Amino acid sequence: MISNETVEAQPRAAESRGKNEARRVRVTGSIPAIVYGAKKDSMAITVNPKQITKILASDTGHNTIFDLQLNGGKEKVMIVDWQYDPIKSRLLHIDMKRIDMAKAIRVSVPIELVGESAGVKQQGGIMDQILREVEIECLPSDIPSHIDVDVSQLVFGEVIRVKDLPHGGKLKFVTDEDQAVAHITTVKEEVVATPEAAAADATAAPAEPEVIKKGKQEAEEGAAPPAPAGKK
Repeated sequence: MISNETVEAQPRAAESRGKNEARRVRVTGSIPAIVYGAKKDSMAITVNPKQITKILASDTGHNTIFDLQLNGGKEKVMIVDWQYDPIKSRLLHIDMKRIDMAKAIRVSVPIELVGESAGVKQQGGIMDQILREVEIECLPSDIPSHIDVDVSQLVFGEVIRVKDLPHGGKLKFVTDEDQAVAHITTVKEEVVATPEAAAADATAAPAEPEVIKKGKQEAEEGAAPPAPAGKK
């Protein structure tokens, strides 16, 4: 999905890469980044982490296509990888790819279930979503933020598969079309022991121990059968 967001970037010297240099960049309030693709050389740059965080937190997340302003020009890019410090809750580094708007690309988009299924509402089942993302191929301008699938008619015994997901001719599925997306499962009942049941178990006769027959197995493994008692 194309955004109106513009991220300003500053070039870094290629020889300035490294942990120490990355720390110095972060001290200034920026984060190190790399931009590559579109048959151009990769470039080491710095960007504002607040702008990148805003994009990643949007509805389209890392699938967002935005403008990168660098050296007086703009080019369409997409975030393809990022490093995040979970302890300090901050971005450390990102990779961006230049996007050719005239060429199809592959991306993963989330699947959202819409409606309350008949299997849940009328049959007392539980909705089980097996697949939460699907990989598609389409032009950059046709990337959806998510794919909605209506589950209101889903009942026991039926399965929604990738091929059942709504889509137009602008995109095609890369994920196996027979892969299951969602189905209705049953509620597992938990058996709670009552005092009466516990007392009945206590008075019940102990079960006969199971005799494990090993002779055949040992013979098959080549082990000699034990000698009869009293013989040497």
